[in-house]
This record gives sequence, C-alpha cells and structure tokens, in this order.
Amino acid sequence: MKLKFLLLALSLAGSVSFAQKVKYSKEEVKKMEQYLFNEGFNTPSTRKTSTVILKDGSTHKGFCSKTDTKKGQIFEVTLKDSLTKKNEVFDAEQIAEMYIYPSNAEKIMKVGKYMGNIRNYSTKKLTKTTNSDRIYFINQTVSLKNKKDDKEFLMQVINPGFDDIISVYHDPRAKETAGVSFGYGPQLGGGVIKSYYLKKGNKVMWLHKDDFEDNYDFLFGDNAEFMKKYPKNSVEWDYFSFLIHEYTDMSNG
Repeated sequence: MKLKFLLLALSLAGSVSFAQKVKYSKEEVKKMEQYLFNEGFNTPSTRKTSTVILKDGSTHKGFCSKTDTKKGQIFEVTLKDSLTKKNEVFDAEQIAEMYIYPSNAEKIMKVGKYMGNIRNYSTKKLTKTTNSDRIYFINQTVSLKNKKDDKEFLMQVINPGFDDIISVYHDPRAKETAGVSFGYGPQLGGGVIKSYYLKKGNKVMWLHKDDFEDNYDFLFGDNAEFMKKYPKNSVEWDYFSFLIHEYTDMSNG
C-alpha cells in the first residue's frame, strides 16, 4: 500500500514538474519577439535581371516578365531576353533554383505598411524591406495548405543562413493578427504573420499558428536542451522566427 502511494506521489510530482512553465525576463521576451526571417515578396521586378537554374544544370537569365501562381506559389516563370526580347517559359518542374529581385512598387508598399504599425519598430528591421538583395527561391514539392495534391512550386526561402535543419518558406496568402488603431494613427499591436510553409527532414508542410502547439514536438522535440529551455507551454507563436534560429544554433552546437 505504501509502495502504491509512493509511486502515485512520484507520478504526480513528475506531472507537476513537466507542466511547470518557464518565466522569461522582459529582456528575454523582447529578444524572442524579434522577427528574424527575411521579408516575403510576391511581385518580381521586370527591370532587373533574374536568374533561373534548371535541374539539368543550365542557367538562364533575363527579365522576369511574368509568374503564374496557385495560392500565391509560383508554378511557371517567363523570362524575357534583354537582347532578343524573346520569352522563355519554364515550369516549376524544370527549375531547381531561382533568384529574382522584388519590384520597387511592392517595396514601397511594404515600407508604408512597416511605418503603419508601432510594433514593427521594436521587432523588425526596415532594411529587410528596403535592401537590394536578390530573393532566393527553391523548387519544393508541397501540398498547398495541406489539402491539395503534392505539386512542385518555387518557394521563397525566408530563413537563409539558418535553414540547414528547418527551412521556412514565405506564404504569399498568409494573414496577420489584428491590431488596434485610432483615427489615422498607426496600428497598435497585431501584424504577426499567421502561417508559413516549412520543411524538416523529408516532411514539407503548411503551418498555421493554430497548429503550432500540436507540431511543436515535431519541430523541436529532438533537442532535449531546447525543449527544457523553451517548453511549448511557455512560448508563443510570436516567437516563431527566434525559436527556429535558436533551435538551429543549439542543434549545431
């Protein structure tokens, strides 16, 4: 009887310990709220040279005059040769990688959006919207929103530099959390992107903030040190880019 009581007590103690939250300091929360992904862009510049690398190893350059998309993801690209003015059309199935520049119009629009939300000033870098770097796309086979048949698309990698374990891709149709604004003043709060596509191992998926907790173990559960420092009952979706970066650092030692 005493043994049963002892085992029950140990079991309850273990459950309490497992459920215990980690309390972070204000400085730690501020750090975790930093948005570390690159800005996602949807409209290519037609005035700067784009580069398409096919699966057969050949490289093609020209002005990206058109992209055909499904749910915002690119399945066909048209390049216009700067000299001959002829168009070359490539299906996503042919392409391994692609480098394009965002249109100035979209960059200007995103700068305005950045300035219109006070939260951005402390969590995002405006330079990620205004820089002149090329955007990197990679061929990926994915089920759009985890509902459609698998198909190859060109998807923008938004965590280059820490994408060796988990690659995160821009979701052009992603919505954002709501904020509050008064009159013509800037928005207070909100503006957090609600969904991304990502790849870990051989699994490619669409991840919505509502499914974050259910997929937390899949994303980070193979790193016990990380799970102890950032248990899923202590973190929020707002920290997602930080968590991906931190998990990658801790996993790579």
